[in-house]
Amino acid sequence: MSQVLNLFNAVGPEQFTATVCQMAPYFSSIQPSLTVLRPGYAEATVPLRREVTNHLGTMHAIALCNAAELVAGTMTDVSVPEGYRWIPKGMSVEYLAKVKTDIRAVSDGSGIDWTLTGDQVVPVEVFDTAGTKVFTARITMYVKAS
Repeated sequence: MSQVLNLFNAVGPEQFTATVCQMAPYFSSIQPSLTVLRPGYAEATVPLRREVTNHLGTMHAIALCNAAELVAGTMTDVSVPEGYRWIPKGMSVEYLAKVKTDIRAVSDGSGIDWTLTGDQVVPVEVFDTAGTKVFTARITMYVKAS
């Protein structure tokens, strides 16, 4: 089991999220809460606050991208085999609706073969509190054995 997953299971979602935000401080700007983390799957929530809104009063596009990278990155980290490394290489996104509520970001990489070297495209879907899909991302992770 990965050290990251061991930490999540040992300290719980709240302390784990705080640790991730210390290691990568930009994530703290959205005040996320990683709620589920296991190989092939991660989920986080992000509250709608004034600090993450745009001039329309809806969640800013970059806050959505930040949430997507958080779930995709943590899910990738606990999914790659021991002795593998990864780095984000690119991201394509679609904004499907204005976001006027808290969000739930989900990355499901259960269909990815994490033993393959090279680009792996990690999907992310973001939902509002009514369950409406408001945003999608496809994050290309470069994966290789160390």
